[in-house]
Amino acid sequence: MADTVGIDSTGKRDDEWSQCLQLVAHARDREAFARLFGHFAPLIKAFALNGSALAAAHAEELVQEVMIKVWQKASAFNPHKAAASTWIYTIARNCRTDLYRRLQKFDTPINADDIWPEAESDELFAAVQQKREATRIREMLQELPHEQCQILMKVYMEGKSHSEVAEELDLPLGTVKSRVRLAMKKLQLMVER
Repeated sequence: MADTVGIDSTGKRDDEWSQCLQLVAHARDREAFARLFGHFAPLIKAFALNGSALAAAHAEELVQEVMIKVWQKASAFNPHKAAASTWIYTIARNCRTDLYRRLQKFDTPINADDIWPEAESDELFAAVQQKREATRIREMLQELPHEQCQILMKVYMEGKSHSEVAEELDLPLGTVKSRVRLAMKKLQLMVER
């Protein structure tokens, strides 16, 4: 067994990624984590996008979630049982499943087309209709709490990703996503009134 690449005489893996995980687990080594992140982040993003309906923003969210769990749960890694890559991909698979469930749970029937309709063949009619709806949307946005309105404006009007908004406003990504969901639910109720 000692002759097997990456496994020492005791049956413990001693490859670079297993060592990095152990450094994170035992010493909270940021440099080792940065190496893990640099190697696995693009692989996890490709894993998220490969053959799935996930958008790039959701793939980035998945990468962040997986790597946070790797940092938090590194002490649970057992180099006698699995390779570091196997352990990390197991976390990624579970997080991806959770993300699919969350996306389905909070799927709202309102979408961007409900807010900004595409121009119709009659340009004048479409311009008047769009102006009227834009005014109505601004009025509805004013009824939202400032924090939710601000985030919706950045996401839908400025076209920024949730990650970009979180960074710009110095908020956790989950807070941004929660505010978007709450605001969209409130807008949906206003539209139904």
